[in-house]
Amino acid sequence: MSNEINSNRRCFLGTAVMTLAATQLGGFSSVDRQSSQIANATPTKAGTNTSFSSLKQINAGALNIGYAETGPTDGKAVILLHGWPYDIHSFVDVAPLLASAGYRVIVPYLRGYGTTRFLSSETFRNGQPSAIALDIIALIDALKIEQAILAGFDWGARTADIIAALFPERCKALVSVSGYLIGSQESGKMPLPPKAELQWWYQYYFATDRGRAGYDKYRHDFAKLIWQLASPKWNFDDATFNRSAASFNNPDHVSIVIHNYRWRLGLVEGESKYDEFEKRLAAAPAIVVPTITLEGDANGAPHPEPSSYTQKFSGKYSHRTIKGGIGHNLPQEAPQEFAKAVVEVDDY
Repeated sequence: MSNEINSNRRCFLGTAVMTLAATQLGGFSSVDRQSSQIANATPTKAGTNTSFSSLKQINAGALNIGYAETGPTDGKAVILLHGWPYDIHSFVDVAPLLASAGYRVIVPYLRGYGTTRFLSSETFRNGQPSAIALDIIALIDALKIEQAILAGFDWGARTADIIAALFPERCKALVSVSGYLIGSQESGKMPLPPKAELQWWYQYYFATDRGRAGYDKYRHDFAKLIWQLASPKWNFDDATFNRSAASFNNPDHVSIVIHNYRWRLGLVEGESKYDEFEKRLAAAPAIVVPTITLEGDANGAPHPEPSSYTQKFSGKYSHRTIKGGIGHNLPQEAPQEFAKAVVEVDDY
């Protein structure tokens, strides 16, 4: 697929003069006008917003899910999905940009984070990827949304990828940081070159009882170290980190995180009700929905090279690398570029 973007339809207008011309001539689509709004919106600096105006709760599947929502209720739905060890504040600057462009923006806490809770104390605290993806399907159902644009990074990108692959009718379009992240227990058993294995040090730490105890005891310090390693050029302050770190006080957080990484290595079982989904995912299915993949030029976390996953997207597709020392937490470090990708993929 060509990575070029049609400048007449999807290029963000860089000046007020171009915006005025587009309005006068009436020659641009509604998506172009949304793109223009985001491109010219102020403020655009990362870290400008510190909170969401309100949080909501809704029962969905096995969970009572906490989520932020902004934008018109009749706008196109966009679901923004965070990763580990992050939370909904990764999108605190993205959400208002998309809302100002007319989107209904929903940012949920994943299971084990923030105000999301299991409805039953008896429910297995399962962190396997397909379980998290089904949580989001349950959320979409509970909110009576037929189809949404999905966008995320880290666990969130993997979740969005899984939904796009298994339930393309629910996913209008996809923005995925670090591309195609669908895996399986079998692929997780494959040894990597030593340098690549070194990047996954915490996964092996979590495989031990000492690692679980250590993460439980030092979860905030641990997460801060991951932030620093994953985004080596992002000079986040303590207030920015602490806003997200509060989400790790969730009573299920440690269990979900440890199970997720142990499951990937094949060290623990998941639940049989997800076996059919995992079987389909193990075949590395192609993603057919329109997709933009993103990568930061200073991503210090383990991630595949874009050339390794281009062929996994069989629908309309493009990739872009965001420059300027952008690390793993791309939506929080480069919110305007992330929001632009959401609007552009909507027009694919």
